[in-house]
Amino acid sequence: MSEAPKQETRIEAEGARILLVDDHALFRESLARFLGQEAGLKVVGGCATIEEAKAILQSQAVDLVLLDFDLGERDGEDFLRMSAGVGYTGRVLMVTAGLDQARTAALVRRGISGVVRKHDPPSALVDAIREVLAGRVWLDQHSLKSMVEQPQEETVTARKLTDRERQVLAGVFEGLANKQIADQLQVSESSVKATLQQLFHKTGVRTRSQLVRIALERYHDQL
Repeated sequence: MSEAPKQETRIEAEGARILLVDDHALFRESLARFLGQEAGLKVVGGCATIEEAKAILQSQAVDLVLLDFDLGERDGEDFLRMSAGVGYTGRVLMVTAGLDQARTAALVRRGISGVVRKHDPPSALVDAIREVLAGRVWLDQHSLKSMVEQPQEETVTARKLTDRERQVLAGVFEGLANKQIADQLQVSESSVKATLQQLFHKTGVRTRSQLVRIALERYHDQL
């Protein structure tokens, strides 16, 4: 059984613990001040290197890492390898000046929960943080469309999706809640929940973010 609901309940009660990893000190400090004014968000650390981030992850609990992809001689993929090695189970949201679609797709498959561009408005970053903390994936529609259309390096045999499964999956991609998907499709919320359970069973996953990653990898030709 997934631990996500327990984690989300704790975050709602105590506030989300955020680590900033960016090698630009001015941006990092400005971001810390900005997020410090948002209810339910608590910046517990900031650093410029993967080595510093490793020390923080090993010394205290973190719910979300806001990660710049380009860290000088190292990059976001190096961070993901390190964080997996130290047993980090929280979420990672990439905050970057820009990533090509192939790299974005690869990072989502590696486990990040989304990408926010540094030139997006601050409100978009806050929205992205709250969506990711709620267990969803944050991708703008241009990135999502490009990723779905992009040919994959490996072909994985997948069971065919039904029309309703494709419709519900499209709503999940948009970051919609079950009720919003139900309203959009003009069906009951229980029907959406049932379809999601079918998708979870068919793909072998337990959360919406895992579902997005598997769908991009296995079902891109059906979307």
